[in-house]
Amino acid sequence: MGQINTGDTAFVLISAALVALMTPGLAFFYGGLVRRKNFLAIMMQSFISMGVVTTIWVFFGYSLAFSGNEAGGLFGDLHWAVLTGVGHLPGPWAPNIPAQAHFVFQEMFAILTPALITGAFADRVKFKSYLWFLILWSILVYIPFVHWIWGGGWLYQRGVLDFAGGIVVHVSAGFAALASVYVVGRRKLAPGERGLPHNVAFVALGTGLLWFGWFGFNAGSALAANGIAAQAFVNTDIAGSIAMCTWLAITWMRDGKPSLVGALTGAVAGLACVTPAAGYIPTWAAFVMGVAAGSVCYFAVQFKSLMKWDDALDVWACHGVGGFMGTILLGVFALKSVNPNGAQGLITGQWHFFTWQVIATLVCTAYAFVVTYLILRFLGLFGPIRVSDSFELKGLDETEFGETAYDLT
Repeated sequence: MGQINTGDTAFVLISAALVALMTPGLAFFYGGLVRRKNFLAIMMQSFISMGVVTTIWVFFGYSLAFSGNEAGGLFGDLHWAVLTGVGHLPGPWAPNIPAQAHFVFQEMFAILTPALITGAFADRVKFKSYLWFLILWSILVYIPFVHWIWGGGWLYQRGVLDFAGGIVVHVSAGFAALASVYVVGRRKLAPGERGLPHNVAFVALGTGLLWFGWFGFNAGSALAANGIAAQAFVNTDIAGSIAMCTWLAITWMRDGKPSLVGALTGAVAGLACVTPAAGYIPTWAAFVMGVAAGSVCYFAVQFKSLMKWDDALDVWACHGVGGFMGTILLGVFALKSVNPNGAQGLITGQWHFFTWQVIATLVCTAYAFVVTYLILRFLGLFGPIRVSDSFELKGLDETEFGETAYDLT
């Protein structure tokens, strides 16, 4: 047991509040990108995660993720179920802050991650089906990933690093999104209808809230108000900014005009890419990662279109590819001079850490895709996952919720 540091505690609690803001930020980001008739449906899928996942996290999720440290175990144990023993004293994972502060900070990550997936199957999934998916996916994919990497599991014990969720959040959600595209199928469009964003201003608002919250997401993962938190904060700002400029430049050159949605999408890709590495790499590496994210994720979107994958809001291209690439690049750029608790990357001639970063990324990518595919197929045994064609064409807001976002009469 350690000694509580009041400054660190305040910093982590504020960071948890910033991460909490990312969920409504995501609701506006996704809400602006979908068609007007599905605006409330996609927002509801984000907001309801706050209630459902919090319940899971309190009763057994946090315990399964962070208690027990047996190598090779899929889960932890129920030692801290119903927050038994998780109080105002420090815990083993953050000896400088109350265990409750660590719990609530990690809870906000658990809420946001499954909400990211919803952008892939936007406009066409039943709300009841989504609720069951949210529960099963959180238990069978998210919680094991947390335990494996942050909670003492087999990847943690082999030195795999993920500062703020490159694998745990972005790879898991991004490749789950790709699996959902295969199961759910393509959207139905009425004759002459296009699946264009209905409110770009909401996309900009959502991006701003996400970016603001991302500073708590990444810097807060230092779990202390120290130099590593400052490094993560700066790296987050640089990678997101450079990726935004890179994406904008590519779209401008290819399309002949700049795109606000493109620039905002590029920023999100850069933020996702730097997330696993933010507290382990030097500043110049964040610049390189921003360029890589802005270009590679842009062409991942083009590849998705070529393959005719109806990932409606490009979750796989931005979060899946961004998180995958960022975790691998962490294996290249990590330096112990930046973070003594980190590792030496490939640029120092060290192959062991880089090799395990690659192995962990590939294993978790395959696991997230396969298990998500099986969850959706299992749910399909009990009835259709998606709404009927007539409901889809009319819009989920009216048919599923009996509400409309705008009264245009």
